[in-house]
Amino acid sequence: MDQLIELAYLAAAVLFILGLKGLTRPKSAVRGNLLGACGMLLAVVVTLMQRGLSFELIGGGVALGAVIGAVFATRVQMTAMPEMVALFNGFGGIASTLVAGVALTQLDTPGKPELIATALSGLIGAVTFTGSLVAWGKLAGVRKLDQIIVPMQHVTNAILLLMCLVMAYGVVNSSEHAVLCYWMLSAVAFVIGVTLVVSIGGADMPVVIALLNSYSGLAAAATGFVLGNTVLIISGSLVGASGLILTQVMCVAMNRSLTNVLFGRMGPKGDGPSADEVYANVKSTTADEVAMLLEVASRVVIVPGYGMAVSQAQHTVSDLRKLLVARQITVDFAIHPVAGRMPGHMNVLLAEADVPYESLREMDEINPTMEQADIAIVLGANDVVNPLARTDPNSPIAGMPIIDVDKARTVVVIKRSLSPGFAGIPNPLFAADNSLMLFADGRQAVQDIIKALNEG
Repeated sequence: MDQLIELAYLAAAVLFILGLKGLTRPKSAVRGNLLGACGMLLAVVVTLMQRGLSFELIGGGVALGAVIGAVFATRVQMTAMPEMVALFNGFGGIASTLVAGVALTQLDTPGKPELIATALSGLIGAVTFTGSLVAWGKLAGVRKLDQIIVPMQHVTNAILLLMCLVMAYGVVNSSEHAVLCYWMLSAVAFVIGVTLVVSIGGADMPVVIALLNSYSGLAAAATGFVLGNTVLIISGSLVGASGLILTQVMCVAMNRSLTNVLFGRMGPKGDGPSADEVYANVKSTTADEVAMLLEVASRVVIVPGYGMAVSQAQHTVSDLRKLLVARQITVDFAIHPVAGRMPGHMNVLLAEADVPYESLREMDEINPTMEQADIAIVLGANDVVNPLARTDPNSPIAGMPIIDVDKARTVVVIKRSLSPGFAGIPNPLFAADNSLMLFADGRQAVQDIIKALNEG
């Protein structure tokens, strides 16, 4: 039976790997997700075949989880997906902490490797839990979190980490007080999760979410060593490794180091021009004028941002694309890696609206062709199209790769107001000679453009 279980775990691990491979491409993402789900189903079923399990408690947990999952599935909007991802990361972390803590009380003669894994699970899982809760709060717009200032943050975090290491030493070397040291370690780690994430700005949340996802995987892998569960070790390692890779991709996309994200703040440096100065020559437009420009265009590039998600304009944008394509106009979508509030946020929203995958262009692919775009429509994006990243070395976003919409023949920016993005700085693109501002709700603005095109 043990050999059959390990063989089934191996099959589940293969499905996990094939699932991750499928998720690397939009066209195979659905199949990859299905393969990963089948692998997890196989792992769960095989685990339930083992002896000594309380199926009453397991059944109760499954029922409770199913109810909570159903509520999330029916009530959470696509715009709130980043917050839900942050919560799920936290749930994974606290699950690892609790399971490792209970396992510690049941181990008769644990060896040093198991105790080290237990301490790591408590530390990483607890940090992941509270850090994810803070990330969820920031994404949900809880303003009080921005008012929390940790005194001497770096020193405080270093002291807390030293305390965790002392407690971890007690877990590994003090058999009499190992359980007490473990829960004290977890308690301090809960505090670290808050102090580490609370000062990180909203612009860096995509990186933080990817990193916390990696943490949840590492905590699960450590718990796998505690339980001696092969599939948990493999799946946790896969999540941890893929999360770290995604974190690196996000940092490259923002031209920032991970240490700068974790220990720095994104904000203006020095005395830059005021918003009144930058926006002195802003030119506003109407949906009818935009429709007239589109009627004579041959290539249109749409740059979606978080404003599209807030206004839930993805379906309307898809309708606009269909209308333009029917008129023999080429339409591309320029996707910045950190547009929105989590990696792939724009891709998910556009896929939900049935925008063809081949119409989505990554930043490196679209930028060399921006000069051939007759019209670039910026829908709710800000920092990812701010030319200050190229021109001002003192800007907080200096060096961050952006989508070069300012090189298009005409730029139409759809935005409610001239309010800044997460970086908190004005965007000179809005006042450029080739730019027009359409002040309106994203979905309503696109609907008005469609109406004007149909009436023209």
